Amino acid sequence: MSGYRRAMVDAPVTLVVIDDAPEVRLFAKAQLRRSGQFMVVGEGGTGLDAIDLVREHQPDVLLLDISMPIMDGLEALPHIRSTSPRTRVVMYTGFDSQGLAERAKQLGAAAFLEKSAGGKPLAEELTRVLDIEVAQPDMPAATQHSPASGRDTDERFLDEHIERFREVFESAAIGMGTMTLAGRMVRANRKLADIFGLTADEVIGRPYAALAADDDIVTEAVMRASDAELTQFEHAARHRSHLRVMVTISPVRDEGQRPLYFFIQVQDVTGQRAAEEQLRQSEERFRLLVEAVEDYAIFMLDPGGHVVSWNNGAERINGYTADEIVGQHFRVFYPPDKQESRHPEHELRIAIREGHYEEEGWRIRKDGSQFWASVLITVVRNQASELVGFAKVTRDITERRRIASERERTMAALGDANRQLEKANVELVRGAEQQAQFLAITAHELRTPLSVILGSADSLATQLHEMDDAERTETVQAMRSSAARLRRLLADLLAAARLEAGVMQLQKQPVDLASVLDDAAISALALYPNADIQVSGERGARAIGDADRLSQMVENLLVNAIRYGAGPIELRAGRPNADQVCIEVRDHGGGIPAEQEPTLFERFATGTRSGTGLGLFIVRELARAHGGGARYENAHPGARFIVTLPAPGTAAPAVSAEPESGLAAPR
Repeated sequence: MSGYRRAMVDAPVTLVVIDDAPEVRLFAKAQLRRSGQFMVVGEGGTGLDAIDLVREHQPDVLLLDISMPIMDGLEALPHIRSTSPRTRVVMYTGFDSQGLAERAKQLGAAAFLEKSAGGKPLAEELTRVLDIEVAQPDMPAATQHSPASGRDTDERFLDEHIERFREVFESAAIGMGTMTLAGRMVRANRKLADIFGLTADEVIGRPYAALAADDDIVTEAVMRASDAELTQFEHAARHRSHLRVMVTISPVRDEGQRPLYFFIQVQDVTGQRAAEEQLRQSEERFRLLVEAVEDYAIFMLDPGGHVVSWNNGAERINGYTADEIVGQHFRVFYPPDKQESRHPEHELRIAIREGHYEEEGWRIRKDGSQFWASVLITVVRNQASELVGFAKVTRDITERRRIASERERTMAALGDANRQLEKANVELVRGAEQQAQFLAITAHELRTPLSVILGSADSLATQLHEMDDAERTETVQAMRSSAARLRRLLADLLAAARLEAGVMQLQKQPVDLASVLDDAAISALALYPNADIQVSGERGARAIGDADRLSQMVENLLVNAIRYGAGPIELRAGRPNADQVCIEVRDHGGGIPAEQEPTLFERFATGTRSGTGLGLFIVRELARAHGGGARYENAHPGARFIVTLPAPGTAAPAVSAEPESGLAAPR
């Protein structure tokens, strides 16, 4: 091999395959072996395997996966290049090439190849991306047949819809990305990059731990993430020390439940943590304030209870000067009722018996005012254990008593606030779980039609002339149905994103509802040919709205009725009064469980069924955007969904979906 192009030779190209999925290695080896152009001399499942095998075999080409445990492909790539500079490394991954391919080439990769690769043979793709020429083995004419003419159209169709899904990913309001099992970023949306003050290209190819001030926290979390459904942790940013983020890591698994890569979600919680710290400091200042408000009166009593010494604190608290009080009995500090009951003398007797006495109670100042005192009387004895008097410490805690009462009220208020914070935290956790569930379900919903389209396209490409007309028709119909399912799913995702962001634009004009219902029924029958759909109602009913969005609402309700209800499905429109028109979709199935009704129109509400949980949410939000509403009724049997819209010639009122029967106007 010379430079980056091989002259045509008879000997096959030596190649090592590195992928942590055994079935992928088996698939690659089988395809390359059948091609006769490549000879697989080794295989492994980690980046460490790649380094060892390249050192041992010095192959012409290394087919290297990116997301692998222990050491991923990007981390291993520089070591591979230094071990065998002649080996051309092709990154072979399920991640798309946006930003990642450039990073791989910076590290020394010769080419970047996506595993989907439009269904083309692996050997053909390798020779294309590496720009090499090898001797072509003799192949039967049937296997050398060129792909079907419709293949490019199919790929363009898929590219278009994948691009629309990327737009949703990129415009998300939270930071999202994907990273390898070793913790290296391979995809990041704008929000994630903005959080760390970087561009998406600067994030891609970098270990996520490099973004954190403490990389040990990230490393430990990544190690745990493969075995958990959800891993959450917080960390400070390395280059933006004030920034604190909450990170959620979810493993994306294959059908055998093996982790393929990680989906990562990053939220800026700097403001939230600052508020919590401010609250903590406020509580600390409050505690110090309470402890600091302490004035002490310290004086001595003789064994009979007469004052024999006095300090400035005692004068400040009690109001007596030393000349005025020394020699008097300390009972003068007590209210009259305590003096009459000889409570002061009782205190001294207990102090003699116990060694000390303490209490809180009301005391009297020289001016007759009262204060709440904390009193400690300690017995003072000489070396012969003879009683020589008492040390008395009095503290005015009137203010503390008042503050304690206020603190109790404050703590009660803080308790309420804490419960609110806990409730908000529960909502945040539930939102994160719902989003993770939504992403997993969406991936599943996308995978099925994509698999059908790719499989059908491959069949047409390789077996077109072996099919009869019926088989070709069935294959094309399967592709069309799957494409329609993809189109509807992506339309829902885009609509939900625009509604959530408040950027949905409606082209309102008078719309013939009969046409909307007929078109929706035709679209549904294309997907579900055996569905029993009955269209009825006033044929002249018209509404003010965006025709495309009205069709989207009706199609969502109709497909839900077909998938989760039972026929016949009744679809009708009417005008119950001068101001409104109504669209009703009813099935004859089991209806909606009562416990699901309160959250039926909420985002991601799927219950125990499949689907993204966006369909009814979009119906309600689009209806509201039109100045109408949407609601559900149990039809006994079956489910009835009703959408109300403004009639032509009326302003769009704020409509609440109150219960009503059939197409009657809201009460």
